[in-house]
Amino acid sequence: MNNLSRRTRVLALAAVLPVALAGCGASGDAGASGDSITYWLWDTNQQPAYAQCAADFQEETGIEVTIEQYGWADYWQGLTTGFASGTAPDVFTDHLSYFPELAAQGQLLDLSDRIEEDGLDLSIYQDGLADLWVGQDGGRYGLPKDFDTVGLFYSEEAVADAGYTPEQLAELEWNPDDGGTFEELVAALTVDENGTRGNEPGFDKDNVAVYGLALSGNGLNAAGQQTWAPYALSNDWYFGDTTPWTTEWNFDDPRLVETLTWYKHLIDEGYVPSVDIALSEQDPLNGYLAGRYAAVTDGSWMNSSYLGQDDVPTKAAPTPIGPGGERASLFNGLSDGIWAGTGNPDGAWEWVKYLASADCQDVIAESAVVFPAIKTSTEKAEQAFADKGWDVDAFTRQVDEGTTALLPIADHWSETNDTVTAAIEAFLKGARGPEQLTEANDAVNALFE
Repeated sequence: MNNLSRRTRVLALAAVLPVALAGCGASGDAGASGDSITYWLWDTNQQPAYAQCAADFQEETGIEVTIEQYGWADYWQGLTTGFASGTAPDVFTDHLSYFPELAAQGQLLDLSDRIEEDGLDLSIYQDGLADLWVGQDGGRYGLPKDFDTVGLFYSEEAVADAGYTPEQLAELEWNPDDGGTFEELVAALTVDENGTRGNEPGFDKDNVAVYGLALSGNGLNAAGQQTWAPYALSNDWYFGDTTPWTTEWNFDDPRLVETLTWYKHLIDEGYVPSVDIALSEQDPLNGYLAGRYAAVTDGSWMNSSYLGQDDVPTKAAPTPIGPGGERASLFNGLSDGIWAGTGNPDGAWEWVKYLASADCQDVIAESAVVFPAIKTSTEKAEQAFADKGWDVDAFTRQVDEGTTALLPIADHWSETNDTVTAAIEAFLKGARGPEQLTEANDAVNALFE
């Protein structure tokens, strides 16, 4: 959440963390016992902190938790196979892109009655996160675990060499006409093989040594979380009529067309790599560390990957202020859900409830990897990041200022994503014009008629 650009590094090797050992994540075996359950996640960076939560949980309840971690692609394929064969994990990390389909298929246990019976206070979470997991039938199918936004990771040296300060980067503006001060920065950060910058005479856009801004292959999709979405959203555009449960889409809206036209302009000018380059490498981190990119738009879940490495001193700036006077970022969150076929629903609920509590989310906060969903745990995470010397204000300020927009939640998302992704890629490559977006929008709207 290719997913919707959230934590998509494919780790082919499934790492099993033996808090308790059970074969192949088969809930029919592990979950049949009242004192053991199986839990799946995909983010290897968070695995150690959740191992600590599992150990604390076992000490408190006597219930053992086997944690299994898979790379993104293997994760969802494994779940699909597990649902079909009756061997899915008792509890698993869920993503908003997959939630509607899983709920409609009856793969998730409705937690509403248990939440009410145990008197859980849903107001402890960041505003809006709890309601993301309410299905169209009114059932609650998960409890919030964390949230993310996006910002601009940048090389301190590259920015200084281009004549900019961190204070300037925090106040950049963009517009679809001339790109504003944001495009000026990206041009200045771009350097061709002769050492000429993108804002200097003689710049050779066909032989670029350092691109001012990376293009994430992971983010080239219908959500555009790490690519075009921050600009379109700040241009007073949104994906559809509403969310959750979008039924009419706006991918042919003139405000999106002009945003994507400007974004393509950055590619055409040589400031941003081509779509083919982006898709070939998917994750731009290695290119950034190798010096091929001076800046990268990426998510808060990547803080440790950028801010925590020693090779390229890095800071983070917020997304630029758009034509409407505000910056924007998608606001995504994950939950932990219970498989409807679990053999141990009571034990699974106790684990999910613990994962959604401050007892666990404070542990996650202290690991300084992601922002937990609970407000007080978020504050502890900010302090944990600060203790590492990392300024993460770029990712939290939009939550505080209310300039985030929810990831679209809708039925038929897989088909919508496939259709719109192909259209956006073709548009950015110059293979098709705005009519491609109109055709794609008509096609996805037809799914909801």
